[in-house]
Amino acid sequence: MLDKEMLLKIARTPMPFGKYQGRMLVDLPDEYLLWFHKKGQFPAGELGRLMQLTLELKIDGLDDLIKALKH
Repeated sequence: MLDKEMLLKIARTPMPFGKYQGRMLVDLPDEYLLWFHKKGQFPAGELGRLMQLTLELKIDGLDDLIKALKH
């Protein structure tokens, strides 16, 4: 089950490394999240869980709702 805290984290957590460093998780390109998924290895810990959830929300077309929480 989704809780408000996780959704807020997806909207307000910047990517801490890589090509998209500094970009909010909800704003990461689908292709970038799918690359982690296809590789079968999201980052460890909370960041990885948030990235997986972000991908699921994008697949379900709910990322625009999360973007509204950025501010």
